[in-house]
Amino acid sequence: MQACSYMTSYTQPCDSLKIISNAERGGAGVVIYFRKEGRSLGEVTKYLVYNTRKRQEGGDSAENYFSCTEQVAGVQDTRFQALMPDPLHFLGVTKIHNFISMSDMKYNAIVNTGIEIVNRVEIPKELVPDDAQVEITAKVFHGYNAGKAYQGIGENELKKTVGREY
Repeated sequence: MQACSYMTSYTQPCDSLKIISNAERGGAGVVIYFRKEGRSLGEVTKYLVYNTRKRQEGGDSAENYFSCTEQVAGVQDTRFQALMPDPLHFLGVTKIHNFISMSDMKYNAIVNTGIEIVNRVEIPKELVPDDAQVEITAKVFHGYNAGKAYQGIGENELKKTVGREY
């Protein structure tokens, strides 16, 4: 198994193994990981964005999360999710029992091509480390789905969520 930076950066090492073992329950499963680090801008750009977020005036904040990517790369995201379900269709997938992704763009791309998603796995709040609060708050505010525990994030929550000082 190859360790992917996204899985190891935002989860404890043993949690990555739990994610994969969940796909194996019932004797069958597939894990498809699309290497689109940093919203498909690449790993180097992703780390430049991280540095910009940490070093901006006032420190890292949910309110400025996406604008930092735009400052560094000129765009917020270069992923083209409409093509993302193609490998699933190639493998003959018609139903996903447990979908582990916050992205509504991924979810919509999959279901719009006729693949049924039975359960969107929620992200338990206790598994999200303090350092990831800026990212998850910004993403949920901008339409990502993290489950019931994160519903109702408004502009006030966006403005008050800040990262640790460096």
